Amino acid sequence: MADTATDSRSVAFLGLGTMGFPMAGHLAVRGGHRVTVFNRTAAKADAWTARFGGAGAATPAEAARDAEVVFLCVGGDDDVRAVAGEAIGAMKPGTIIADHSTVSATVSREVAELARARGLFFLDAPVSGGQAGAENGVLTVMVGGDADAFARVQPLMACYGRSVTHMGPAGAGQLTKMVNQICIAGLLQGLAEGMAFAQKAGLDGHKVVDVIGKGAAQSWQMDNRAKTMLDGKFDFGFAVDWMRKDLGIVLDEARNNGATLPVTALVDQFYAEVQGMGGNRLDTSSLMTRLTR
Repeated sequence: MADTATDSRSVAFLGLGTMGFPMAGHLAVRGGHRVTVFNRTAAKADAWTARFGGAGAATPAEAARDAEVVFLCVGGDDDVRAVAGEAIGAMKPGTIIADHSTVSATVSREVAELARARGLFFLDAPVSGGQAGAENGVLTVMVGGDADAFARVQPLMACYGRSVTHMGPAGAGQLTKMVNQICIAGLLQGLAEGMAFAQKAGLDGHKVVDVIGKGAAQSWQMDNRAKTMLDGKFDFGFAVDWMRKDLGIVLDEARNNGATLPVTALVDQFYAEVQGMGGNRLDTSSLMTRLTR
């Protein structure tokens, strides 16, 4: 989506990591919005403004003060509390803050209450699609919070989101992302076992994928990761460390709501083994490594 010049809005983007850097870039280039960025490592903000223009800010408050919409994309619960809390303290009533981080539903509801008390709107809006999805502007965005605020911000999220969907009240976006991670974890473990089995059986793994990928076993993970798993390539962006963080959030929520997740808990242990092998920064398809070592 590309806005017209008359639709250009003043926005802030806080957090320029693997995902945030290109997402903020799409707001500037595709959307034509006036973007002010903040990153705790200032060199990343300097690199962003050198590439995309816009402006850099020294603090979250400075970036958020005059923005119509403030976007956030940081690490974990404590990061959201700190960065969002500082931004909220400077924002004008009626402004929207949308958090693209993957965190607990509990902290999303907590920050939503803080925002509401100051006359602001908070949306929890985690994303799926990985580094490639962020760079290509085709992320899936799942959003919780006020429906009217969502309607106002959806056109901006469409700058980097192929699918942008309102899922319900505060926390619903994060809960949907948890379902996403549960499904991915199980799929990747099954795919790793299948590929390892094919190798042990003396089959041409690439040929196997070409055949079964046309049937009921087909999935995004098979299409994009099966052959690279067979080739021992595990450098596709979303690291094991981050997946373990996400699965920790999932398993904590399951303890609270009574969900039974035996496969997810087991795959979390397998990722711990990959970490123990030194695979912290390998991507999530590296579950294959523990089966072929």
